[in-house]
Amino acid sequence: MPKDNSIKSVLIIGSGPIIIGQACEFDYSGSQAARSLREEGLEVILINSNPATIMTDPKMADHVYLKPLTTKSIIEILKAHPQIDAVLPTMGGQTALNLCIEADEKGIWDDFNVKIIGVDINAIQITEDRDKFKQLLAKIDIPVAPAKTANSFLKGKEIAQEFGFPLVIRPSFTLGGTGAAFVHKEEDFDKLLTRGLEASPIHEVLIDKALLGWKEYELELLRDKNDNVVIICTIENMDPMGIHTGDSITVAPAMTLSDTTFQRMRDMAIKMMRSIGNFAGGCNVQFAVSPDEKEDIVAIEINPRVSRSSALASKATGYPIAKVASKLALGYNLDELQNQITKSTSALFEPTLDYVIVKIPRWNFDKFEGSDRTLGLQMKSVGEVMGIGRSFQEALHKATQSLEIKRNGLGADGKGYKNYEQIIEKLTYASWDRVFVIYDAISIGIPLSRIHEITKIDMWFLRQYEELYHLEKEISTYTVETLPKELLLEAKQKGFADRQIAHMMGCLESDVHKLREEKKINRVFKLVDTCAAEFKAQTPYYYSTFEAEIETADGTRYVANESAVTDKKKVVVLGSGPNRIGQGIEFDYSCVHGVLAAKECGYETIMINCNPETVSTDFDTADKLYFEPVFWEHIYDIIQHEKPEGVIVQLGGQTALKLAEKLSKYGIKIIGTSFEALDLAEDRGRFSELLTELNIPFPKFGVAENAEEASELADTLDFPLLVRPSYVLGGQGMKIVINKKELEEHVIEILKHIPNNKLLLDHYLDGAIEAEADAICDADGNVYIIGIMEHIEPCGVHSGDSNATLPPFNLGEFVMQQIKDHTKKIAVALKTVGLINIQFAVKDDTVYIIEANPRASRTVPFIAKAYNEPYVNYATKVMLGEKKVTDFNFNPQLKGYAIKQPVFSFNKFPNVNKALGPEMKSTGESILFIDDLKDDQFYELYARRKMYLTR
Repeated sequence: MPKDNSIKSVLIIGSGPIIIGQACEFDYSGSQAARSLREEGLEVILINSNPATIMTDPKMADHVYLKPLTTKSIIEILKAHPQIDAVLPTMGGQTALNLCIEADEKGIWDDFNVKIIGVDINAIQITEDRDKFKQLLAKIDIPVAPAKTANSFLKGKEIAQEFGFPLVIRPSFTLGGTGAAFVHKEEDFDKLLTRGLEASPIHEVLIDKALLGWKEYELELLRDKNDNVVIICTIENMDPMGIHTGDSITVAPAMTLSDTTFQRMRDMAIKMMRSIGNFAGGCNVQFAVSPDEKEDIVAIEINPRVSRSSALASKATGYPIAKVASKLALGYNLDELQNQITKSTSALFEPTLDYVIVKIPRWNFDKFEGSDRTLGLQMKSVGEVMGIGRSFQEALHKATQSLEIKRNGLGADGKGYKNYEQIIEKLTYASWDRVFVIYDAISIGIPLSRIHEITKIDMWFLRQYEELYHLEKEISTYTVETLPKELLLEAKQKGFADRQIAHMMGCLESDVHKLREEKKINRVFKLVDTCAAEFKAQTPYYYSTFEAEIETADGTRYVANESAVTDKKKVVVLGSGPNRIGQGIEFDYSCVHGVLAAKECGYETIMINCNPETVSTDFDTADKLYFEPVFWEHIYDIIQHEKPEGVIVQLGGQTALKLAEKLSKYGIKIIGTSFEALDLAEDRGRFSELLTELNIPFPKFGVAENAEEASELADTLDFPLLVRPSYVLGGQGMKIVINKKELEEHVIEILKHIPNNKLLLDHYLDGAIEAEADAICDADGNVYIIGIMEHIEPCGVHSGDSNATLPPFNLGEFVMQQIKDHTKKIAVALKTVGLINIQFAVKDDTVYIIEANPRASRTVPFIAKAYNEPYVNYATKVMLGEKKVTDFNFNPQLKGYAIKQPVFSFNKFPNVNKALGPEMKSTGESILFIDDLKDDQFYELYARRKMYLTR
């Protein structure tokens, strides 16, 4: 039992809907915390308003409250559960901490006799109050950048006059750098100061001297009540100070830090953690280091909670920070807890890595037209990927291959920039693609010293890039027939994809793959072993690399592969890759449930994914985790190694679905709906023929390949028209146009960004009501509709951006029957095995089909939470052929209505048009339960429904 035996029941506060700056890394932390506390026999009560996550799954806690994160909700829960002894607020990001402080100030915790564990309220107050924090650091002799706080416009002007420019403005009590800004010139100061004061809930900003060009580091610490402190991970930002860490490319372990400076930094971090209060738990400390021989260290900030980087550090080291931090909060000491890696030593150890990890953020600027794409102090990325390799170069390549932005890695894919002015501009104003532009700069001959002068990126990283470019140049002089084995092995060890090597030599990807097989250059799999082989690791958590053959004394040649293949029947689940708008954490929820269901059916489960923020990449979710890019070459090699019964693609969103064609071509079994059926649903022409056969109405449409064809089509289809490219997710590039001029402009714009794409033109049903249905279908044609939702906004607002009610509130019996009939007919006609989502437009009592997706949709987790039914579990068992739809006893539980409410992150993009249309812009969602339609919140949503519609 835990050391503090008085704690029997704990309330965990979640982080709410996903927004930029607070994404699913807190869902991961909260899920780990809930599991960790329940392992100790404690009762766990959870509050979080996000329906899309694993954290709010009924299995995660004894009681899950999908309620708004307010003190009103906290009081309701504490009244319903007077047995709650303690609250753990450190797992839900800034949202949970702020709510905990508010409840503390209102005396709620005292009223209900609840103690705060895992953090000290004073510690939060000190670290969030920039002035107090600076005074504390001065007292303990930790250097900081010169800074002063201002809580009025006048005071801010005085400080600026004293310090001179450039300056940094940072609002107090905000997350993800909201409202923070660099001020290079005096004329920008007034506007940015006002913005900063408005962004802070206490109207206070810290103004400090900008440390432009300094190097930035983060340390993840854990401390127990006996004051044992361990440093779990040291992360170096490749980007220097001036870019928010959430938008920086980061590397672990630190690459360019001298040992003496690291020891100083370590001592400072421990001193800082000990000085802010006597609490047990996790902590994140950030430092800046001067880029000269002196390596001066300056403290930037400390977060007394698990942070965004904690998830990354956990995945990088295999050390489950949130899990251990939760047990420390109960009073355990580190030496009493088990090391999760070895299962035989204690948790009081510091991981040592014999590999390198690189994190690259994933941005979605294409969704925010007119947004400022330069990176700075405000976080703008919506997700991230992590690559693991034996070297920085290999990890960097794997991370770039994981991004899913139609790049095959650095360079060698014909997509680089060639224009000198454009490259210099992109290096000067860091944007999302700077990681690629550095390579382009080297390839057109810009000297490293010049790149360093502009970007202030450490020369060590730039030299690593240069080596890659020289290797590309050398390989380009060979052909498949003449390429030496040593050179091919070196290219693979440095992370170049077969596709890139093929590009260098002007041959096919399959030729390179064949050459690798002939020369026995095969991918080998290594355990993520953070004890650097000092102790035997037990975690089934792998990454791939390439090694030269070892020759033993008797002449046997082999390559060491640490992933032992069992003779059990196996299934691979393809993950959804990095979070982005249109494909978020909902798909991770589905993947995790798919894995758990396959385990229940007796399969060995294998997960392939590269997203460090999520529960699917936790080392103990699947039987085996391959932390690899969801990229064809990596997947194929894993499948060749493991030889599974088949692959599940319909749970990982568009990422996994896009690989269905290749899997099918290579004779790999797709579990559930076949590739042919998936393809038929995507191909508008064939799908419409199917609907015609089934006598199901759909809006008039046509397919065009250029502006001229689109213009001719418009004559037969009638405006307004909905224009969109095929095979995209989240409504990318969709727009409603009302005349030929607009049509031509939009078609040219789409083809500029997505060349050779077919364009779909639909007659837009103006004023229609939109609805959607999700269903499970089995191989015998049994269909069960899990939920029908009606959108509050009119047709034309993307379904991901609409408020949607379950069940519908305004559709008559006649319309509902059509929806049910159409859903069943389409599911059977597409030979669906598993999940399907169908979207409808209802006009004049006729139900038209907008589209059908035979896969898990964004709404499945929402419906599962609203009805309290494990639909993904059921669907997976149907896909595997273990169960029929008729085997389940469906029993949905919902009083009143559940409303799915989209949440936006527009505050990160002040100049962007916030009007909603066919292209999705929301970053997350919350769930709202109402008893009836007289509810004020419903009335308000309904009254505002027409406000947003744009073209």
